[in-house]
Parts: sequence; C-alpha cells; structure tokens
Amino acid sequence: MNDFWLSCGHHLLDRGEGGGLTVTDDFLKVYLARPELIPPPEACAVERTQHGALLANPRLVVSASDIAAIADADARENWQLLIAFRDQLLRHKTLEAVYIDLVRRGVGNTPPLFVNQLVHVILRNALDGVEDARVVRAAELFFRTQRATVHEGSLLAADEETVGGGAQAPVTPLVSMLGLPAEAAIDVFNDDNAETYWERSDRYDMALDLTGGRAGLAALAEAMRRWIAHVLGVEVKIEPLTELRETTLSWYVGLDADATKIGDALWNGEEIDEAAMSRVAGLFRLSFRDASVMLDKVKGEPVYLILAMTPDNMIRMKPQNLVTGLPIRHLEAVS
Repeated sequence: MNDFWLSCGHHLLDRGEGGGLTVTDDFLKVYLARPELIPPPEACAVERTQHGALLANPRLVVSASDIAAIADADARENWQLLIAFRDQLLRHKTLEAVYIDLVRRGVGNTPPLFVNQLVHVILRNALDGVEDARVVRAAELFFRTQRATVHEGSLLAADEETVGGGAQAPVTPLVSMLGLPAEAAIDVFNDDNAETYWERSDRYDMALDLTGGRAGLAALAEAMRRWIAHVLGVEVKIEPLTELRETTLSWYVGLDADATKIGDALWNGEEIDEAAMSRVAGLFRLSFRDASVMLDKVKGEPVYLILAMTPDNMIRMKPQNLVTGLPIRHLEAVS
C-alpha cells in the first residue's frame, strides 16, 4: 500500500471503530511546534511556563485568565486561537465530526489554515488504500490553491504555492521536520510519471490536466465521491461532463465562490457571457445510489457540480460545499 501526504500528520492519529480519526497527544503537540506558539527569547514567564506545561500535557485546561496573563498582545491572540481550536478537537470523537460541526455552524474565528489542515488529514483518511495516484493528486484541489494555465490547448492546474516559489510558510511544522525542499520543478502528471507521485506527494510539484474529457476531471470526480462517502456516509456517483446542454438545474453546488456565482446566474436564467463560461474548469453530474436520502422536492433528480477559476486563473475549491450543499436529509459524520 502506498503512503502519501506525510506532512498532514495522519500517522500521529488513531482510528476509531467507525473509521474516523481520533486525536492523540502527539498530534496536538504538532500545533505547539508552530512558530507562532514557540515562545521567543523575550517572551514573558507566563507564556514560557504555559507552553512547557502544554508540551507535557497537551490536553491541559487553559482558562481565559491564563491567556490574559500573557504580556504580549500578539501572543495572547495566537494562544486564544490555538486553545479554542484545540478545545474544539477535544469536544468531538473524531476529526471528521469536528469538521462537520465547523462547516455546519460556520468556522467563526477558526483560522483558515487550521480548517485546511483538517481537510488535508481527513482526506488522507478517506483516500487510504487508493492505488490511482491521479486521484490523490486531484484531491490536492481540496486544500491547496491551484493556478490554472492553458498550454497547447490543455487546461493545466499547478500548485500556486509551489509555482510561486515557495514564498509562503509551510502548511504544517511537519513539512520542515521532514526536510522537504522549499522549491521544486513542476512536472505535468501523466501515465509515464504517475508512480513517482507517491514519493513526492508532499512537494506538490506535479501539474494536473483538467481538460474536459480527460482523466484529470474523472480523478477529481472519484476524489469527491470518496470524500462524500467518508464524511457524510452517503454513496454517490459523479460523472464529469464536457458541457451543459438544455439542462434544468434542479439542484447545483458551486465548488468555489466563482462557480457559485455562475450557478446562481444559470439558476436565475441570466445570460452567461463567454468570459465567465471560459472560467468553468469542471462540470459534473452527481446522482445518489439511494434516492431515499434526498430531499423530497428533488428526489431522483441529478445534482450538478461546478468548478471555476477566478478572473486571475486561480482555483480555490471549497470542499465544505460538498458537505453542506447537497440535497440530503441527514448529514452524518464518520464516528
């Protein structure tokens, strides 16, 4: 079995009886290794003491008054965010349940970075045992911004942070601990180099062909199918489409903010100009294996999924829309 995405920390977690990921002390300690949380030399005694106590017991109760006693205002804010998120992790049986709760209620003050990390590690769990490297590469869209480029008639998506020169901070401290390179050359994923993906999966240095009718969109469809099955416990079939012809949108899900705007316009019968339609990167038709889970008003009707690029050719997929946007009766997290 191939391993991948070591930097998400999945090897530090346990699995519950239902297959969901359960928090361990080692996983919590990774957050304490973040640069924002390691006390600098000039940190006050309260901050240094608190950090040391949590390294010894990462489940230690930390009160608002404990954080208020920290001298530095920036440090106080960082600790407030971390402890609120840690407490959220500890309130639920699994990380999957944490994610469901966050996206149902709204992420509030939870840093987007933390939400992306949850998606990363939950998706690693959902894809465990997958042998098709293209599916795993496609799944990177769930938690990594992509820059899209048309090259020789093909729509290629490459990791924005990687093509941007690795200027951003690593997604997790594990990236640094693993000694991964800050910059890497980009290769276009193809049948000849597919097997090299496993050893380089944490480098995000393979571009994916998202041209309509090709394997990249089929791989993304499979990644979405597995995500829905794992997080919601609902079996679906997802087919990539090359275009929508004379189709009534009984229900649709925009997989990003721009796609939602396009879907809203189609829903309202508005004219979509060529520029907007050219930014559609993927169209999919989703059907439920068991129609009884659907809302009555659309029971038996297909659901259309739309993926789009921003005007500056970025793809910022929102996997939470697959959790909150489908017309199903009950949302059940993996437990």
